[in-house]
Amino acid sequence: MLLVLTLVAFYDRGHWPFSGDPGEKIAGTSEELAQAFENRLSNIPVQGSGVVTALLKDDTSGSRHQRFILRLDDGQTVLIAHNIDIAPRIEALKKGDRVTFSGEYEWNEKGGVVHWTHHDPRKKHADGWLKHNNRLYQ
Repeated sequence: MLLVLTLVAFYDRGHWPFSGDPGEKIAGTSEELAQAFENRLSNIPVQGSGVVTALLKDDTSGSRHQRFILRLDDGQTVLIAHNIDIAPRIEALKKGDRVTFSGEYEWNEKGGVVHWTHHDPRKKHADGWLKHNNRLYQ
């Protein structure tokens, strides 16, 4: 299965380069994500997909987040932190499943975190999403 990650590594702060539409494509390559990781960049809008390699316990401090690790096509891993106080949990998620995502990348030394994978109830941030088994979680 070919995994694709698309990323805009450089953008005007505060301007989200895509609407959050799950069918929309944005420019970029997984090489740009690798560069964002190497250069310790954060607040980068990303859209892509990967295979679940680990299911982690929910983060329950502050807003609750469902957490899991995705392996991208280039081997890089990212932690997905999906706010389940705002969006529905992916109940049937298991290792080996493919998940498509749209959110915001934050650098960390383990590969990075993708968050904002949900709608923004305050309408001040672009909506993100997760897609699993043809169902959208937003």
